[in-house]
Amino acid sequence: MALSAQQIPRWFNSVKLSSFITATQLRKHFPRPGKTLLHGFSAQPQMSSGNYFLQWGFKTYRTSSLWNSSQSTNSSRQEIGSAQGTLLPSMNEQIQKTENIPSFDSELSLEALDDLPPVSPLQPVSEEEAVQIIADPALPPDTYTLRDYVDHSETLQKLVLLGVDLSKIEKHPDAANLLLRLDFEKDIKQILMFLKDLGIEDNQLGTYLTKNYAIFSEDLENLKTRVAYLQSKNFSKAHIAQMVRNAPFLLSFSVERLDNRLGFFQKELELSVKKTRDLVIRLPRLLTGSLEPVKENMKVYRLELGFKRNEIQHMITKVPKMLTANKRKLTETFDYVHNVMSIPHHLIVRFPQFLSRS
Repeated sequence: MALSAQQIPRWFNSVKLSSFITATQLRKHFPRPGKTLLHGFSAQPQMSSGNYFLQWGFKTYRTSSLWNSSQSTNSSRQEIGSAQGTLLPSMNEQIQKTENIPSFDSELSLEALDDLPPVSPLQPVSEEEAVQIIADPALPPDTYTLRDYVDHSETLQKLVLLGVDLSKIEKHPDAANLLLRLDFEKDIKQILMFLKDLGIEDNQLGTYLTKNYAIFSEDLENLKTRVAYLQSKNFSKAHIAQMVRNAPFLLSFSVERLDNRLGFFQKELELSVKKTRDLVIRLPRLLTGSLEPVKENMKVYRLELGFKRNEIQHMITKVPKMLTANKRKLTETFDYVHNVMSIPHHLIVRFPQFLSRS
């Protein structure tokens, strides 16, 4: 039922008073316009339900006034016109302000998200945000043990599971730094597969890698080339695996160096190819160790102990360790056996084992 022209001003005044009371109550709970809340944002008054209702009442009032204007008296027109002239500018201004107020509840569009500046790692954070940040414990800047890095390095963890003794490796700073730079999947896994294909068992990998950790710095193709060289010299795969286990640094030697070592023993000892091969299979450290003790002992056997060349050949093929025996112990043992016990040279040649005893 439509309101008459005389009832509209009364109804409108009651609605306006109710809206004023509601706005006064809301002002106590919300901050004033322009008060800063967060970084770069300011609080703006939001339209209450009473204000929206006021807009609806005003629109209804305006429509009803225009419809009754043709039938009302001149005094009613003046009253309505006066009310409109007084209220219309403030209401239009409030409606315009309401349309310009951003809604914090509305979601940003994808285009707006793209326009947001990127978050900088140097952007300051509040104390509340800083407390919520969970960071991993920092690595020690300087340490004398790899134990401090095991919890942070997947490579070290897997090496420990393989049986590698990190306490021995950490004594060499260069080796420790090497392991910390390696990636297990990219740098270590392929070396492990190569060693397994060569014949190194799982329970032997830990001991081998503890001694020859430097193999991780070798190129895989170079390792395969060195194995191929030994096979070309008629070393079987089983013999190569045995030599690698007993002389962990064997594969760290280049092909040229291995060839020179084999040539030295064959020439110096005047051995056949087969006897030279059998000699290094039984004592592969001859290919990786220093040649000085070998040269020194050969002189001792010939010049100081009085053995002939063929006797020396016979003794070292039976006991290869005689080539690397300690010179002082060697001479003391021979002096006691030969000079005190009066055992002749030919018997010593038949049983040379005691000369290599420590």
